[in-house]
Amino acid sequence: MTNKKNGTIYTGVTSNLIRRVHEHKRKIFKGFTQKYELDKLVYYQIFDNIEDAITREKQIKGGSRKKKLDLINEFNKDWEDLYEKIV
Repeated sequence: MTNKKNGTIYTGVTSNLIRRVHEHKRKIFKGFTQKYELDKLVYYQIFDNIEDAITREKQIKGGSRKKKLDLINEFNKDWEDLYEKIV
């Protein structure tokens, strides 16, 4: 997730992507995403089991900003908010 300026990038894992993005958009929980106004879904991956999802989350979080930007640009070159496409 990112903000309107596409500045800060947030990586997380959830068992319910639609619900979690909705929570970010409505700023339901205080924390990093609310502080930096991260409410724009620009990249996601779906896994069959949580262990694989957590492993991938750690890989992405451990990567450089450039790698994260490349990943998003390859998946969503216009940095569109993908939330409406998954609801």
